[in-house]
Amino acid sequence: MDTLGWLDILGRIAVQLLPVWVALVAVFAISITFKRRLGLYGKLFDSNVGMVGFALVMFWVFAAVFADWIITHDPLAQISGMRNATPGSPLRDPDGRYEYFLLGGDALARDVFSRMVMGAREVLRIAPFAAMISFMIGITLGLPAGYIGGRFDTGLTFVANLVLAFPVILLFFLLVAPEIQETAIPRVMAGVLFIVPVIFFTVLLNARFFTQPAKRNLYVGGVLLVGLWAYSGLAFNADPLGVWGMSPNLLNVFVAVVFVNSPTVFRIVRGITLDIKTRDYVAAAQTRGEGPWYIMLWEILPNARGPLIVDFCLRIGYTTILLGTLGFFGLGVAPESPDWGSTINQGRRLLTIYPHAALAPALALMSLVLGLNLLADGLREESLKD
Repeated sequence: MDTLGWLDILGRIAVQLLPVWVALVAVFAISITFKRRLGLYGKLFDSNVGMVGFALVMFWVFAAVFADWIITHDPLAQISGMRNATPGSPLRDPDGRYEYFLLGGDALARDVFSRMVMGAREVLRIAPFAAMISFMIGITLGLPAGYIGGRFDTGLTFVANLVLAFPVILLFFLLVAPEIQETAIPRVMAGVLFIVPVIFFTVLLNARFFTQPAKRNLYVGGVLLVGLWAYSGLAFNADPLGVWGMSPNLLNVFVAVVFVNSPTVFRIVRGITLDIKTRDYVAAAQTRGEGPWYIMLWEILPNARGPLIVDFCLRIGYTTILLGTLGFFGLGVAPESPDWGSTINQGRRLLTIYPHAALAPALALMSLVLGLNLLADGLREESLKD
C-alpha cells in the first residue's frame, strides 16, 4: 500500500470523527431551536465568538466521549516497523487492524492520532471536575468571608494570600512529586478538600427547604448518602462497591489542581459578595428574617453567576495548560498515559526531524484552550447584556 496524501488523511480522519460531527450537529440544532428558553446558555448562540468557542470545546468533549469508537489503534500498542512513521504510513502487516497510521507514529511506534484522541479523555476527566470542586470550595468559603467579614474574613484571606504568594508551578511540582505519594499528605489533603462539595450541597438544600422538613430531609439525606459514598472512595479509596476511586498518580494531580485554584476562586467570590451584599434585595431578605446561609446561597450567589461562569470556563483552560505542563515534565499521570503534555514531551526530542508526534497533541491542546477562552468571551459578552 502507498502512503496516503494529506487530502486522503484528512478525509479518513473526518470519517473516524463521524460520531463527533453527528453529536455536534444535534447539539447545535436543539440549542438554536430552543435558545430563547435556555437562559444564558441560549444567549450564547447569539454570539459568533461564543458559538465558535462552544463548538471547539464540545468537539473535544465528544471526542473524549466517543474515543473508543474514533481511535484506529490501541494508543499504548507498539506496532513493529512504525517507529517515527510519517503521517499516512501504511502498516507492513495490518493483520485485521486499521491499515494506516493517519498522523504517523511516535518514537515508540504508537499511533499519534489515537493517542491524540484518547488524550482528550485524559485531560477532560480531570480539568472540569477539578475546577468544579475548586469553585465549590471557593464559594463555600468566599461567601461567608465576604458576607460576615470580621476576623473570619481576615483569617481566610490571609491563608488564601499565603497560598497565592507561592509560585504556582513550583507548588505544583512539590504537590505531585513522586515522593509525596509515599506519604499521607495527598490523602489528608483529599480528605479535607473533597468533603467541601458534600457540605456545600447539604447547606444549599437545607437553606432552601428549611421550612419544608419533608423535602429537606429527603434531599439532604440523598446528598449525604451519595456524597459520603463518593467521598470515601475518592479521598480514601474505601468504597466497598468499588464504584468510586482514584489511582495515587491521579489523586496527586487532582488534589494539586484543586488546592492551587481554590484560593483564587475564594478571592473572586469574596469580592463579588462584598459588592452584592449592599444591594436592596439582600436588605429585603434580611428584613423578611431569612437566615445568613439562605441569603448567601439563594440571594447573593445567583446574582454572581455571570462572572463565576465566565471564570469557570477560563479556569478549565488554565487547568488544561497546567496539566499539559505537568505531563511535559513527567509529573502528571502515568508515564505511558496518552495525555497531551506527556505526548508533546516525548515528541519534542525529534521535533526537527519528525514534528508530527509533538505537533498533533500541541494543536489539540491549543484548540481546546482557545475554545474555552472564546466560550468565556461569548458568555461575558452576553451576560453584560442582562
